[in-house]
Amino acid sequence: MATARLDYVAPWWTYWLHNFPHFNFFFQTVDSTFKPEEASYQQSLIILACVGAVGLGVSLLVLAVYLVCLCCCRRDIDEDTKRPDTCCVTWVAIITGLIICSAVGVGFYGNSETNDGVYQMNYSLYNANRTLGNINNLVAGSLGNVETGLKQHLERLDEIFSTRPDYLQALRFMQLMVNNVIRELTVLPDINKTNFDLAAIADQTAFIEYYRWLIYLLLLILDLVICLAMCLGMAKHSQYLLITIMGFVILSLILSWASLGVDTATAVGISDFCVSPDKFIVNHTKDFLSADVAHYYLFCSPNLPNPFQQSLTTCQRSLTTMQIQIQGLLQFSVRVFPTAERDLLGIQRLLNSTEFSLHKLTALLDCRGLHKDYLDALMGVCYDGVEGLLYLSLFSLLAACALSAMLCVIFRVWTLMGSREKEYDDIDEEDPFNPQARRISYNPRRSNTHSFCSYTTSLGSQASLHPPPQSTSSVTSPPEYMNQSMLFGGTPRYENVPLIGRGSPPPSVRWPYGALVSLV
Repeated sequence: MATARLDYVAPWWTYWLHNFPHFNFFFQTVDSTFKPEEASYQQSLIILACVGAVGLGVSLLVLAVYLVCLCCCRRDIDEDTKRPDTCCVTWVAIITGLIICSAVGVGFYGNSETNDGVYQMNYSLYNANRTLGNINNLVAGSLGNVETGLKQHLERLDEIFSTRPDYLQALRFMQLMVNNVIRELTVLPDINKTNFDLAAIADQTAFIEYYRWLIYLLLLILDLVICLAMCLGMAKHSQYLLITIMGFVILSLILSWASLGVDTATAVGISDFCVSPDKFIVNHTKDFLSADVAHYYLFCSPNLPNPFQQSLTTCQRSLTTMQIQIQGLLQFSVRVFPTAERDLLGIQRLLNSTEFSLHKLTALLDCRGLHKDYLDALMGVCYDGVEGLLYLSLFSLLAACALSAMLCVIFRVWTLMGSREKEYDDIDEEDPFNPQARRISYNPRRSNTHSFCSYTTSLGSQASLHPPPQSTSSVTSPPEYMNQSMLFGGTPRYENVPLIGRGSPPPSVRWPYGALVSLV
């Protein structure tokens, strides 16, 4: 068909994904036309999904190499190095956390876009399914009225008008019109199978989309919890928390690479459909829809004729002709055959009902309604749906790389925590700057140790002053000022020691003014 549709243009990203190389299991090039029933095309999508497995293998290999290098470098560290530099580890952890948070934001947007696109597609499918169901009901109802009701009334009128050849001739003409209506309604497409297929596709898609959306939501929340828990573990220096985080990071890493492969294969497959959806639909509906009918609804161009117009016009003319015949029989035959009035009025009611159904059927069979549903479904799956899958793929890639870096950070933090514990174990307990020295109990035998301060002064007033000898009771029980000082760290505080014995000048003495003058 040469007529082009201008109201739907596949987005550029579908062409980009459609041009991805397609290979089967033997690495032979496969046509990228959407053919889900062919084994070679299925193999090409499976190979695209294996990209996630390849990425996971590369990540685990890099982590293994990093871990081996970290262990080897740890053995070569100089024993004198007590405090390794943690600035680089801190910055890497911060950047990793920011990347994960950004990836989670991208993932939330992509998950919402994909869900909106699938919802729009399902809504359009259900709406089209409702339209096709109404068409089916109208066709079935009209056929029932014509085949059953009209024929019964005509058979009874044939017995009543058996003595009047002119009336019988009118009945024969009406029977011919009834046959025309039945024939034209029968040639309308059988849409029972189409109705069933659309409902089944919409139900299955809604079921899969619900669990897909839920799984991605849980994965996004898991990444956020992992990021927060890593910050808490590094702040608390908790090895058990880091071990738990490591297990969840490995789980999230596997899920991220798996989701990347699934999203890539799904996006490529949908893009192959979105590039040429008309060709796929025509090929899969040729068993119950003719090519002209399929093109009429897929393109809905003013240049395309309505394939049902001739049948609908024939039915309408036949019903109008029968209405004229019934009006004439009611006007002339009821005077002679009063019993025929009931059947003639019954035929008139059936003709009115059938004509009303025919008008509704004409409106429903117009291409504009179904074509709008078709375009809405394409917009949902090819624009929002594929775009959301691309954002989800970006989220999976960023999250996988950030989680790999996070594992490296956790390994490094683990080694730093181990070196810090070794540093604390190597501290000398006799070191006066060691915080543990404050917990050493006070030895009363050291109470008479002289201060580091000098006993001499510039005036030499302390030459004759000596600390008084300590009694036996002072040896057994330390003074009260020492007992109080031991409460504040275990070491006597020299600012509370009396002046004698500390090399401090004696208290000042007030001399009379005259004596001071005489000394001068």
